[in-house]
Amino acid sequence: MTGKERREQLIQISRALFAEKGFDGTSIEEIAATAQVSKPVVYEHFGGKEGVYAVVVDREMQKLLGMITEALAASHSLIKLERAALALLRYIEESSEGFRILVRDSHAASGTGTFASLISEIARQVEDVMADEFAGRGYDPKLAPMYAQMLVGMVALTGQWWLDVRKPGREEVAAHLVNLAWNGLTGLNPTPGITAATRTHPAATRPLPPRPSDKELRELERAREKELKEAEKARARELKEAEKARERELKERERQVREAEKVREREERLRQREAKLAERAAKLADQDQSE
Repeated sequence: MTGKERREQLIQISRALFAEKGFDGTSIEEIAATAQVSKPVVYEHFGGKEGVYAVVVDREMQKLLGMITEALAASHSLIKLERAALALLRYIEESSEGFRILVRDSHAASGTGTFASLISEIARQVEDVMADEFAGRGYDPKLAPMYAQMLVGMVALTGQWWLDVRKPGREEVAAHLVNLAWNGLTGLNPTPGITAATRTHPAATRPLPPRPSDKELRELERAREKELKEAEKARARELKEAEKARERELKERERQVREAEKVREREERLRQREAKLAERAAKLADQDQSE
């Protein structure tokens, strides 16, 4: 597995864990264990849990913003609103884990990645739509930012609710959202529906990305097994080299001990010789005095 493939694997594993357990409930140990790598591998790619979390959140934000921006490129305001609502619901349907991460955590590690900041960014894009609509209807365009926050907040909260219930379908939910936003409570349509222009738009019908084939999964598994074996061999070599180094160190220490012992023995013999010489000199001195 290449470094790029390993990085992508760690991102996908972390994404699933963050979605299930949140930032605080996920540990580097768990990420590494799930990927069957050591913790230093995760640190090498991302510097820590905060790093991989920031990458995951940034990806999800850019993906959702891209879908919303594409939806707002329509010409008519009603179609813009329909496509934007459908884009959010489609993102929730296709990227449930990513949406759970965005709405679940507002951790400082995400940098720009909080759901509130994401909603504010979408609202800023909707302001222009609201301002044009207000100007055409004789309303004060200065109120557009406030109404944009109201509109986006309504759609976002509905998305959070739909994340778990998933009923009715996304197109029906979008139709009712637009019904309330476009017609208001006093003008609700009892049987709302999405316009044909929105239903046939490529973004609404684009197929989901294909899942990896069994062959690709087997190849990925073989590559992972090969990498694990190579890592085990490298670890065994490191242990062998470390053992040899310890043996060399022990031998060197034993040699130094023997040398020190020899020095002590020489010093002891020299001391004993000096003591004998001193004793003999003392005896000779006594003899001279007695004569």
